[in-house]
Amino acid sequence: MQDITIILKNYLYKLFPLLAEDRFFNLKIAEILLALFFLILIPLSNLFIKKYLAKFLKGRLYRNRRNLLYRLLYFRVDKLLRPLRILFSFYLLHNIYKLFFDNSDLVIFWYSGYVILISWFLYEIYKFYLYYSLTLKLKKNQVARRELFTLFLNIAKVFIVLADLLLILSKMGVDITALITSLGVGGLIIGFSSKDTLTNFFDSIRLISEDAFRQGDWIETKDIEGFVTEIGLVSTKVRTFDNAMVTIPNSLLANSYIKNWTKRVIGRRIKFSIKVKLTYDTKELDRVVYEIYEMLHSHPDIVNENKLRYLLRLKKTYEDGLFNIEDMYGVRKTLLVFIDKIDDYSINILIYAFSISVDWKEWLSVKQDIIKKIIKIIDESELEFAIPKEEIELST
Repeated sequence: MQDITIILKNYLYKLFPLLAEDRFFNLKIAEILLALFFLILIPLSNLFIKKYLAKFLKGRLYRNRRNLLYRLLYFRVDKLLRPLRILFSFYLLHNIYKLFFDNSDLVIFWYSGYVILISWFLYEIYKFYLYYSLTLKLKKNQVARRELFTLFLNIAKVFIVLADLLLILSKMGVDITALITSLGVGGLIIGFSSKDTLTNFFDSIRLISEDAFRQGDWIETKDIEGFVTEIGLVSTKVRTFDNAMVTIPNSLLANSYIKNWTKRVIGRRIKFSIKVKLTYDTKELDRVVYEIYEMLHSHPDIVNENKLRYLLRLKKTYEDGLFNIEDMYGVRKTLLVFIDKIDDYSINILIYAFSISVDWKEWLSVKQDIIKKIIKIIDESELEFAIPKEEIELST
C-alpha cells in the first residue's frame, strides 16, 4: 500500500510541476506545504474529534439511553475516543517526519508508538466490556464482585505490557523463541529476586477466591481498620476511619486474621447493663424485666424470630445443609433481658439484642431509642437507677 505522503506529493507535482523543482533551504516547496498542512491538521482533528464527533455520538447514544449498552457508552465516549485522537495526531507527526528525514532512522520509535496507542485503545474496549458485564449483573440482581473487575483489569495491563514488549523486541530483530527459552534459567533468577511480589500476587488470588472481603467492606486486622477501596495484584488499599489511605501487602492479609464487619445480613449487637438500686421487691424486678423484654420484642428495629421468616424462606435450600444458615449469612436474633449481677450498691440488668440494620448510624439511632424507652420504664416503676455513693467517716 502506497504511503499517503507519497500520494499527496505526486498529486501536487502533477498539479503544480514547479513545486517539484523549486527548493527552499534544500527543501521542496511541496514538502513544506504538506508539513504545514499536517501540522495545522493536528489541532483541527483533535478539536473535531473531541468536540464535534464526541458530541454527535453522545447525542445519538442519549436518544437510546433506555438501552443499558448505549447508556454506558454515552459515559465512555471520551475515554474510547482519546487513544484514537492521540493515535491520529501521532500518525500526522510521523508523516511530517517522513517528509524531511529517512524513515528508517527512528523506525523502532514510530513502531513502538503505534503499538502502544493501539494497545491503549484495545484496553479501553476491554475495560468497557468488563464495566458493561458488571453493570448488567448488578441490574439483574446477580452476584457481581467489583474486585474481580479490578483484578481482570490489572491482569490485562500486565498482559498488554508483555505483548507490546514482545512485539517491539521482535521488530528490533530479537529472536523471541530464543528469548523465551533462555527465560528458563533467567526466570528462575527473576523468580527468586521477585519472590515477595509473586507471593503477594498469588495471595491476592487466594483472598478473592476465598471471598475474605470485597471492595467497600469494613474490615479489621491486627493493626488496621477501615473500608477496602481496592484489591490490587500485590496489595490492598484500605481507607481508615481517620481518612488515611493504607496500602497493605496481600501476603500479610492472607496470613493473618481478618474481621469482616460487612459480612452480616441482619443483626448488629446492642449490649449493655442498667443498674438499679438494691431492692427486695422481686415482683417489681420481674415486671420491669418483662416490660423491657416486651418493649424490645415489639420494637420495629429489633430482630426477633418472626421478622426472620422471610429470610429463612429465601434461603430454605440451605436449612438442612452442611452449615448453619444464620452463621453463613450473618444473621443474629438473640434477645435477652435478665438480672445479671448484684453489686455492692446495685442490681444489674443485662440487655442483649440485635438491631435489624447493620448500618452504624441506624444502629446508634435504634440504641438511643431503646435507652430512652428503658429510662421511661424505670421511671414509671418503683425501681430507681443506682448511683454510686462514697461514705466518708470522720474520726474524732
